[in-house]
Amino acid sequence: MDQAYSDINFINEYFEIDTAIEPAEFDMLLADGWRHFGTYFSRYSLGVYGDEVRQVLPLRVRLSDFEPSKSQRRILKRNQDIKVDVAPPSLSPEVFDIFERHKLRFEHHRPDSLFTFISRKAGIPTDLLQLTARCEDRIVAVSFFDAGVTSVSAIYACFEPEKSERSLGIFTMLKVIEWGISRGMSYYYPGYAYVGPSFYDYKKRFSALECFDWEGNWTPAIF
Repeated sequence: MDQAYSDINFINEYFEIDTAIEPAEFDMLLADGWRHFGTYFSRYSLGVYGDEVRQVLPLRVRLSDFEPSKSQRRILKRNQDIKVDVAPPSLSPEVFDIFERHKLRFEHHRPDSLFTFISRKAGIPTDLLQLTARCEDRIVAVSFFDAGVTSVSAIYACFEPEKSERSLGIFTMLKVIEWGISRGMSYYYPGYAYVGPSFYDYKKRFSALECFDWEGNWTPAIF
């Protein structure tokens, strides 16, 4: 991770699409470092975090080797009273209300709309899924993700800020991982992090983690 930026294969690419992508093709895009929000796909090897240029680290978890850490097991135990469902998106007023409260947690780059992350058109570019977490018949967290043939890819999650002691962001990630394992998936893509400390370091705390090297290879992550 001490590689000089001058040695990094510089990539900054994007495209937009208004048709459905086949699940197998989606797997290949993820394996080549691509991410998408709505119909906009992008991949870039360098990004700006705060006032610094940082190397971007696409991450994925090898599901066959994944084991939750001690702290992650505690999170699962703490939330045993939560019921989780996975289904096509159901964008109820309650979901939008949670998004509006959740986004206030961010001082910078606060999203305008949930549709910043998900498409308004069903099945385009992917068959989006929604994990809904309920406690006492109230929605407390929602996570949106895509599934290819062998891959599961996180898109966006939001939760009730007043329930922050439950670590619902990590909880929903663990539940999506469980969903992928139960269906024989090979990889879970949680998105990007950066070289060096950042807000996204929670993504680095999963076992069986790999990093993309921007040369087409995935290697075990060492931080």
